[in-house]
Amino acid sequence: MNSPFKRIGLFIRKDDPVMENAVIQVTEFLLSKSLSIVVNEPLSFLTDLNVISINEFPQNCDLTIAIGGDGTLLSASRVLSGTGLPIVGINVGRLGFLADVTLAKLEQQLSEILNGNYREDTRFLMHASVINGGEKSVGKAMNDVVIHTHQSLHMIEFETYINGRFLNSQRADGLVVATPTGSTAYAMSAGGPILDVDLDAVVLASVCPHTLSNRPLVVAASSVIDIVLSEKNTTSAMVTCDGRPGHILQPGDTVRINRHPSNIKLLHLGGHDHYSILRAKLEWGRKLT
Repeated sequence: MNSPFKRIGLFIRKDDPVMENAVIQVTEFLLSKSLSIVVNEPLSFLTDLNVISINEFPQNCDLTIAIGGDGTLLSASRVLSGTGLPIVGINVGRLGFLADVTLAKLEQQLSEILNGNYREDTRFLMHASVINGGEKSVGKAMNDVVIHTHQSLHMIEFETYINGRFLNSQRADGLVVATPTGSTAYAMSAGGPILDVDLDAVVLASVCPHTLSNRPLVVAASSVIDIVLSEKNTTSAMVTCDGRPGHILQPGDTVRINRHPSNIKLLHLGGHDHYSILRAKLEWGRKLT
């Protein structure tokens, strides 16, 4: 096989107990194609694989294969963003919008990608920081940045500014700021619209707002979004990026969200169709005949 990808980095999350059979199946297939393999975690069931940090993948790999679900692919994407190293997702979970290679059709689908028959998909990320006197980085997000209540059933009160211009003040359980990639995640559950993945935009969706006139809003991805927590809040809040453990917020803190300068490169099957994935995952009706 004359593949453009000779060195493969396998990315898995160590805490996922269903990975063993999937990793063995993927590894056996790659070895049958005489490709070199490294993995980001030591595996008790495949002890002969070289283990390196994912931070070393760009210098040692031509392709990263993330085995798991969308969460696994998101974890790899945050680390590899800006490196130019492409990622392929193998979906072992249930609801996968990003990882579209399946174990059932692994050999056929992965062979196509390894042979160069793929569609390249570039996604952008956001960056969140907290401002209170100084500015502290919280992290990158490929799906969403969420400001939410922390260990309390009380709503939080906050103001939103877009590019320095006042938008609104509201009381809610939180606010989701999502990329097109993340518009099918928490933002959709909060009533936000599904954004086409090619849009250069982000959506702001309130979580259980006190006033029903607070509707989802779509703004340009280049916007600087400031969320200012009211000094009157009697409870703390938290900001999280892609659902990871976040940063505790205090009354008066400002969360600044803007586009991150780096992108991530995903590889899909040549016949990849985002709308067919939406139909399948959301159980939308088929075309009438």
